[in-house]
Amino acid sequence: MNDLKKYRFWILAGVIALFAGAVALLWQPLTGFASDPQSLRLWLEENGALGVVLFAALNTAQVIVAVIPGGPFEVAAGYLFGVLPGTLLCDVAMTTGSVIVFLLVKRLGMPFIRLFFSQEQIDSVHLLHDTKRLKPILFLIFLVPGTPKDLITYLAGLTALPVGSWVMICFVGRLPAILFSAMGGSALDESEYGTVIAVAVLLVVGYLVGTYFYQKLNSRDR
Repeated sequence: MNDLKKYRFWILAGVIALFAGAVALLWQPLTGFASDPQSLRLWLEENGALGVVLFAALNTAQVIVAVIPGGPFEVAAGYLFGVLPGTLLCDVAMTTGSVIVFLLVKRLGMPFIRLFFSQEQIDSVHLLHDTKRLKPILFLIFLVPGTPKDLITYLAGLTALPVGSWVMICFVGRLPAILFSAMGGSALDESEYGTVIAVAVLLVVGYLVGTYFYQKLNSRDR
């Protein structure tokens, strides 16, 4: 039993590596989405319910394997499933991934975080030191585009935040951005390109504002 505990970290790292490999193998339908959106729909139809499960699983894995961007999933979900179903599917999948990361960090600590982020990136985050305002700070980080949500997701596991609060922060905080991205994907399906452009502009503006907001808030908490 002690030997198992000794090598638990490396066993887990191997499992994550295999999971990342599976994501890479199944990434093809999503990477072709921008150039050929219909190919993703055909892929989903060919796989039926399994395709939906795989889509959700990949979306969950995207949060765990922090180098994979989540935006394509959100747009694709709106295109494939419609605005509300696509939004809920992505939000549940991404919240699940965030909770998995949170619990793994609680158990394995900083060495697990260093698998995905450099010490410089970790040290650059100062705002989580404010324990009195931790919940509203985390909620704002997830609500506003342009913040390093992947890094914050890992670092949140080092705080004293209860897992129930973390679930609510992730689910509610991510919801608006996912909704707008899904709206863009649904509009693409309906060939409503004016809506697609409007949503894209809104997200870009939100990203710039969010980046500025995060930098100001993070520098203030040094």
